[in-house]
Amino acid sequence: MAALTSLSFSAVTHCPERKKLTFSSTPFLATSSDFFGLRTHFSYHHVGVRASNSTSNMVVQCMSSVTDAPTVSETKLNFLKAYKRPIPSIYNTVLQELIVQQHLMRYKRSYRYDPVFALGFVTVYDKLMEGYPSDEDRDAIFQAYIKALKENPQEYRIDARKLEEWARVQNPISLLEFSSKEGEGEGILKEIAERAAGKGEFSYNRFFAVGLFRLLELANATEPTILDKLCAALNINKRSVDRDLDVYRNLLSKLVQAKELLKEYVDREKKKRDERTEPQKANEAITTCLGEQLPGL
Repeated sequence: MAALTSLSFSAVTHCPERKKLTFSSTPFLATSSDFFGLRTHFSYHHVGVRASNSTSNMVVQCMSSVTDAPTVSETKLNFLKAYKRPIPSIYNTVLQELIVQQHLMRYKRSYRYDPVFALGFVTVYDKLMEGYPSDEDRDAIFQAYIKALKENPQEYRIDARKLEEWARVQNPISLLEFSSKEGEGEGILKEIAERAAGKGEFSYNRFFAVGLFRLLELANATEPTILDKLCAALNINKRSVDRDLDVYRNLLSKLVQAKELLKEYVDREKKKRDERTEPQKANEAITTCLGEQLPGL
């Protein structure tokens, strides 16, 4: 496996006056083609999304045109218009980074949507948003996010679900034999392999790597050599996949730690508030009791 790119949380501070829990991190998932960074600043308070100044039945969509591509600011504004409720900053910060970087992927000349990419993004999004206070809001944010990129959120979900269902009935051998078989899932992988071999435009990205990982996971293909063989069959650079999967796993670990620390902080603050209100409630109860017993006073 490639060397692990670290995502260090270099500072964890607690500011009593502002009641913030802060985490700082270095960028992650950088490649030579484009940069996918995460500069997190997790705070326990709710913030809104700010705009920066700065058809398919598992069928591949057309390539995007860079001539009419919107700006990053426009994409973020589209997200803001589609989802107007405040988002807790531990989620909002990462979402804002993701949408900027996915905008850059989306409007590259070589970009073409494919279901493996969709599966990867859905996997990342669902892992990121685990524990979100409201399932309804989590889905609404997903809808707003994809629509801001001028794509179809239902298409992402449907294609991801179909690929998951296909992968669940595969095994390591059948997964690698996609080129000699017929079927919807096999057809998707064949088309990707042809494009990656130079018979069409193909732009590798880290969501695609996560999608491959998810396919292997669902097919119970745990042997490390299976990923090597699958990448070779798809004409994908294995080193790039290794690097991005290492960082993806590390990111998930850090997010779990951040959420645990945040939960501890919230529980601690709640306990402090309860302790402060107990004497006040006792005084109010005594006052009420005396008032009932001595109504003339």
